[in-house]
Amino acid sequence: MNEIEQTGLATMRDCWITGGTTFDLAPAAWKEIAASASPDERERRLLAIAAQALDIALRPAAPKALNRRPPLPELALPMLPERLRPLLRAALKHAADARSKTRVATLVASRGFVLHPMDWMPAPSYQESPDVYAPWVDWQAGVDGEKQSRREQLTAETWDDFYPAARRTALADLRRTAPALARQLIEAKGSSEPAEVRVALIELMTFGLGADDVPFLKSLSADRSARVREMAARLLARLGEHGNPGDGGAEDPTAELAAFITEGKSGFIRRRTTYAPAKLKSPAQERRRAELFETCNLVELAARFGVTESDFIAAWQFGTDNNADILVARMVAASGSDAAVTHMADALVAEGGKPALFVLHLMPRLDSRRKRVLVRLILKDTQYLGALTLAEGVEAGWLEWGDLTNGQTLPALRSAVAGNDEPLKRSADQILETMGLLATAATAEKLIGDVVAAGMAPAAPSLGLLRLNASLAGPRTNT
Repeated sequence: MNEIEQTGLATMRDCWITGGTTFDLAPAAWKEIAASASPDERERRLLAIAAQALDIALRPAAPKALNRRPPLPELALPMLPERLRPLLRAALKHAADARSKTRVATLVASRGFVLHPMDWMPAPSYQESPDVYAPWVDWQAGVDGEKQSRREQLTAETWDDFYPAARRTALADLRRTAPALARQLIEAKGSSEPAEVRVALIELMTFGLGADDVPFLKSLSADRSARVREMAARLLARLGEHGNPGDGGAEDPTAELAAFITEGKSGFIRRRTTYAPAKLKSPAQERRRAELFETCNLVELAARFGVTESDFIAAWQFGTDNNADILVARMVAASGSDAAVTHMADALVAEGGKPALFVLHLMPRLDSRRKRVLVRLILKDTQYLGALTLAEGVEAGWLEWGDLTNGQTLPALRSAVAGNDEPLKRSADQILETMGLLATAATAEKLIGDVVAAGMAPAAPSLGLLRLNASLAGPRTNT
């Protein structure tokens, strides 16, 4: 349709709006169609033709640069039942950020459902979404082409047939079942990927990490990306492997880090070695110490003192400097062997101290049983209760009512709800949101009744995830 025709149709429309007739204004071809009819019928025919021309037949052509997107992929789980979507929307509305919204999706997925795309879609940049949403992540990323999205097994030949998120999920699954095959794929295909993709691929080797991976990881010491080299070094450290510890000179970061640590002795009868953070003289030293803990690995630091990872952890004096304790925990989580991580976790659980360190840093490396032990430990003592809201990698929907009554958490929540201290109320709201993820459906229902009886409004937004949890009363709710 050219500009003259558009102007003519606009003139006819204006004429109809003002109550006039348009036969004389119509194009000649249209007049031939309408001429044999009565005046009223002529106007009706012209109106039908004009509507067809404007809305259907003569719509503007799509720009050549416009790409047609494939339909939204169907996920492996069914949609949440329609009757539960209002509860879901309320929980999502109260969730403040992508992490909190993902927790909602994680709870729903643990009960066998996915969210409606009009309620929530995982952000392509957020890597912690449940694996079931990988096809939607790829769809949003707008990758061109019709790729397989896991309809076939991932191989070197089908590598390019997978969207990035689906490929990452397939590789993680393959590392769990056939780690050598997954490593071969990463080795064969990863070298041609950009640095940020190579780092993500190497990180997947944490699944099923074993001695067979050592030669490949050592070969990455020559990778062009410093981030890849650092990731490979940390994975090697987890396997008890490390490079040249250095000569102890000023250019050796491990030696520099060791200088921030004081070696001492304790005990009168049985003397044992201890390690404690040295007293710092300036904020600049504190920043440098943090940088060194981030870049060095546990195996090399322990070797600098001539001890094993477990010996170094056992000798570390927790409680001397909280910031240093957190840095040690980060180092153990990033580069410690599985044995070192579990040793640290078990030792601190046995002593009942510093559980916040687990939550923030050790939690992703612990197995399911230890994570649950840790959560129960924190619930017994409210000193570190706030750290629970930052926990990562904790399973959804397992916390029983007895776990809440076996400690100080429930009385603390009741007191905060009933009191007038606003900071305590906000802290209680955050804990209740976390309980919404962790609790079983029966526990969620009891907890709602308990805090409502203590004075919380039944419709309080912070109860949104608990209400949704309670409504998902089994592994699969009937629609």
